[in-house]
Amino acid sequence: MEQLNDNEKNLVKAVSRLTQLIVALSLIVGFIMVVQYTGIPTFTRCKNKEAVWAAALAKAKADTLKTKVDEKSKLWQAPDTNLIAGEANHDLITYGRELIANTAYYLGPKGKVYAASNGMNCQNCHLDAGTKAFGNNYSAVAPTYPKFRERSGSIENIYKRVNDCFERSLNGKGLDTNSKEMQAITAYIKWLGKGLKKGEKPKGSGLTELAYLNRAADTEKGKDVYIQKCKLCHGDKGEGKLKPDGSTYQYPPLWGDLSYNNGAGLYRLSRFAGYVKSNMPLGATYETPQLSDEEAWDVAAFVNSQARPVKDLSKDWPKIAGKPVDHPFGPYADKFSETQHKYGPFEPIAEFKKKQKKANTK
Repeated sequence: MEQLNDNEKNLVKAVSRLTQLIVALSLIVGFIMVVQYTGIPTFTRCKNKEAVWAAALAKAKADTLKTKVDEKSKLWQAPDTNLIAGEANHDLITYGRELIANTAYYLGPKGKVYAASNGMNCQNCHLDAGTKAFGNNYSAVAPTYPKFRERSGSIENIYKRVNDCFERSLNGKGLDTNSKEMQAITAYIKWLGKGLKKGEKPKGSGLTELAYLNRAADTEKGKDVYIQKCKLCHGDKGEGKLKPDGSTYQYPPLWGDLSYNNGAGLYRLSRFAGYVKSNMPLGATYETPQLSDEEAWDVAAFVNSQARPVKDLSKDWPKIAGKPVDHPFGPYADKFSETQHKYGPFEPIAEFKKKQKKANTK
């Protein structure tokens, strides 16, 4: 074979270099496409499958965390308590917050002001002095009251709402509307709702609304949940745990003579189940619940099947058609039993109410 002359050699070298350059460019373009398509660097993909999965998992976790942060940012957040100092009635607001947090110290059986309650604190039900998202907070009270309530069949103001809690959840007696204590609690509640528009109910107000079970809530299953996840704080007999001072509760009683009575909101299963779903056991939140929906319904059934104080409810729900599906006391505007109204299943009752309402509007 004849040897290549210098010009031919130079041409071969040029073609070779051009080929190498094309290959290099192809690799670079491929690298960019992989990165854009997967979001994972190519060298990580080439290392091993475990590294690829680890990177993908980390990205998924980051995306989930961002979603939770975005979701949380939409929830109502209480105003900074440091801002109370700038209010004209700051002393009254501060006292109101103290009364919510330490009700028993001032108004319990051994209260320094007078006895008006069973020894529980308002914040045993309205967590973090009524400021926790889905912890039965007070955010929507000021912007929505006065309002008509089916339970009383009348337009209620904030005073009436506060005294309902004293008479039902605290199984005590209502406060004098003109008392310093009532004025202080009302001032604090109004301050929490400051800035909200009339009629506004921000996300995170009240309690979590759980979907109905397709069965009745089970007290035996609920007992198991209670033993595993509630007994440590609330006791074998639901008696709660007192603080060292002996007059206020660290963990409130869930049944018995010193707990809420049968007229309290939490005596309805949907209210109790929604409450524990987003707040219990200790440390649970709306974003990070520790109970499944079924566990929440079942433990609500167990707790509310236990003996507790009884209130005269004869004046409640003057229009019986307005009773909630889980109001456990008759008479009713339907044919479902008291047992089903207490434990469910609630979906058939809800469907009946919808049909009844539709028929009445024709």
